[in-house]
Amino acid sequence: MARGVERTRFSVHVHNPRTGESLLVDASPDFRYQFLHNDVALPDAAIISHIHFDHLDGLGNAYRLFDDLAVYAADETDPATDESVAGTVSRKYDYLDAVTVHPTAPFETVRTCGFDVTLVPVDHPPLVCYGLVVEDPETGAKLSLSGDTSYDLPERSREALADPDLLLADGIVPASLCEHHPLGGRHEAPDGTFRTFGTKHMTREGALALGDDLDATETRVVHAAHFYPADEAFEDPIAVDGEYYEL
Repeated sequence: MARGVERTRFSVHVHNPRTGESLLVDASPDFRYQFLHNDVALPDAAIISHIHFDHLDGLGNAYRLFDDLAVYAADETDPATDESVAGTVSRKYDYLDAVTVHPTAPFETVRTCGFDVTLVPVDHPPLVCYGLVVEDPETGAKLSLSGDTSYDLPERSREALADPDLLLADGIVPASLCEHHPLGGRHEAPDGTFRTFGTKHMTREGALALGDDLDATETRVVHAAHFYPADEAFEDPIAVDGEYYEL
């Protein structure tokens, strides 16, 4: 059955109508396609959560689109790579004159696009990865993004992410599919439902549980894989491309 919806790889566009600026969270390899097919302004700044291909490699499109793009990324060294996320972005895209990388310390808030933006460490082995808090200092509106993570977020990160108007939470598959992962599931709920699929991502149920934990006003499940059964893949609260929220 034709549904007229699609789900490309992860990027989030955050527009500030007060300043007229926009922030891009992660540069999906589908970055160019996404901006051609959605009526949104090109970003004035970007933030990169981690260095996996599906969150970073769309940044190569910047040479066609920007005169200058500020890119924020964490400055702490990853033991697995001996390089920070900011360092990797700088090294991979040193040929892009339009990209200016701003190394940013986790838990230290920076002001960009009129927002207060804070990177928070999450759990996405074997690499360092970060969730994100985006707050409007004028209105108090708050967007939290879990980042790619298991359910085992550090307590300090949970505190920073708490009480959002909207939580975008990584929920790669339904918990029922943990039986097909070589490592199974982790972080069982009291009823035995797995909240982590393998080691790297939350299940749908884990994402929703995190929303409850954080007292999110609304939770949308993002980063959904194509393994969702067809009768579940486009059911609420699993997000699709082009969703718009006003906070």
